[in-house]
Amino acid sequence: MVKQSIFGRIAQLAKANINALLDQAEDPQKMLDQMVRDYKANIQEAEGAVAQTIGNLRMLEDDYNEDVKNAQDWGSKALAASRKADEFRGAGNDADAQKFDNLAKVALQRQMTSESEAKSAQPNIAAQNEVVDKLKTGLQQMNGKLTELANKRNELIARSKTAAAQTQVHDALKSIDIMDPTSEVSRFEEKIRREEAKVRGQSELAASSLDAQFNSLEDLGEQTEIEARLAALKAGNSPAPAAITAPDHVDEADFDKL
Repeated sequence: MVKQSIFGRIAQLAKANINALLDQAEDPQKMLDQMVRDYKANIQEAEGAVAQTIGNLRMLEDDYNEDVKNAQDWGSKALAASRKADEFRGAGNDADAQKFDNLAKVALQRQMTSESEAKSAQPNIAAQNEVVDKLKTGLQQMNGKLTELANKRNELIARSKTAAAQTQVHDALKSIDIMDPTSEVSRFEEKIRREEAKVRGQSELAASSLDAQFNSLEDLGEQTEIEARLAALKAGNSPAPAAITAPDHVDEADFDKL
């Protein structure tokens, strides 16, 4: 049962479809790493079990070879005892002849026992050899799958690094694309335009306010000159002639009363 369980596990792992397992994985790289570890662990376990199975087979073969050798040795002993009995019988010594005939019979019986044991071991040895061959084939397939997994993992890591590098390049190009209306450059440009427009508005407002101040100064200067001339008249001084603008709201009839 243990051998069948090991063989079934080896066969299942050897037939595993790597691509199908990857399709089911959320993170293929992590899945591959775990699969590599699992495969290595199972291969080590299987190698130990297969080594034990091979060891048991070699013990059976040793026992078989020993039985075969014992059968040959007992056959040789039976032949030697039979010839010795014939010699004694030819010499008229029936007692010793019978003794050696009995020894030959014992040797023949033991020869038959060894042959029977060797013959009964043959099917078991053949079956064990078949199991060992299948286990060795399964181990070879597992090692092939392990190599395939390692290559797949290396390929995946290389592709992942390439994709990450391409993503960084694309992000860098996007960040400096001034034609992109959503880029930072466009937003900064729009902000500066608004600030420039605000400055122009402030300049126009300041210019308008300055003109009004100058107008106020002109009105104030005219009033100051009028007051100065009036004071000079009251003091009996004639002011220097100058163009005088009549103040607003003056009735001409008031001058006729003078």
